[in-house]
Amino acid sequence: MTIHEYTAVIHSDVTGSYWADVPALPGCASQGETISETLENIKGAIADYLAVLREDGDVIPEDAPIIRKVTVAV
Repeated sequence: MTIHEYTAVIHSDVTGSYWADVPALPGCASQGETISETLENIKGAIADYLAVLREDGDVIPEDAPIIRKVTVAV
């Protein structure tokens, strides 16, 4: 078993729920009612995503996003 580590970006929505995506894995996303639930769900989504890549013989990408906070005065 190989361990992979990815950056998950967690977003809140207007209903108070959360959703997460993984910039290094396009289309890999999940959601949950709490941040903890969202993190658990995105772990499952990542595992499924990587399993499909492996089954198809595709390369498993490395996590390499550059994430920075940006301050803007309006």
